[in-house]
Amino acid sequence: MFLFSAQDPNEDTEWNDILRKKGILPPKETPKDDEEEELALHNYIFFCFSGKVKTYEDMTLDELEENEDEFGEEDEAAIEMYRQKRLAEWKATQMKNVFGEVVEISGQDYVKEVNKAGEGIWVVLHLYKQGIPLCTLINQHLSMLARKFPQTKFLKSISTTCIPNYPDRNLPTIFVYFEGEMKAQFIGPLVFGGMNLKVEELEWRLSESGAVKTDLEENPKKQIEDKLMSSIRCSMPTRKDSDSEDED
Repeated sequence: MFLFSAQDPNEDTEWNDILRKKGILPPKETPKDDEEEELALHNYIFFCFSGKVKTYEDMTLDELEENEDEFGEEDEAAIEMYRQKRLAEWKATQMKNVFGEVVEISGQDYVKEVNKAGEGIWVVLHLYKQGIPLCTLINQHLSMLARKFPQTKFLKSISTTCIPNYPDRNLPTIFVYFEGEMKAQFIGPLVFGGMNLKVEELEWRLSESGAVKTDLEENPKKQIEDKLMSSIRCSMPTRKDSDSEDED
């Protein structure tokens, strides 16, 4: 870490004298004591990280936290002020990225809404067609999930408006993107399990791709499968019952 000081407006230079005469700089002041002089110096502290000179104001939250051990006690008040400022900026950015509903897009909107969605944005795009019951069901589920996960951008589009001649046999289709790159795809009715698809099951599938952060502790479909297998086992005759039937 290197320290640099900005030009002192109280310094006796020809340039500063000209600025004072023009009224741009205030009259020269004499520091009251060494403590004030030291405080003034800290107002011009810069830090050099990886060849880049940065002030407190230019540093991110991560940089402030990573280098907090290098700051002296006299820096703590300034560091905390800038940390709070960065935190407020981060919260403001998060508030801007609130969606909360499924938005219909056309092929012309694809690049803007999907590929250029923005930094840190997950996008869930549903390709569908009217008249396909499973597509209608998934649109209903996505509306619920959009409200539950407002930080994720949920979109829907009639398939052929986004991809010309897209085959109906591939519907419904869900594409998951992060920062413009495809991370997962779910294509065709068999992938979704047909009309028995529950919203919790779809939530789990999306959470596996990273699109949402679910509070579900395990795959809901696994619970259904476990209950089904348990029911089957209960309905099957035991070995003892089979032996008794053989004897009869």
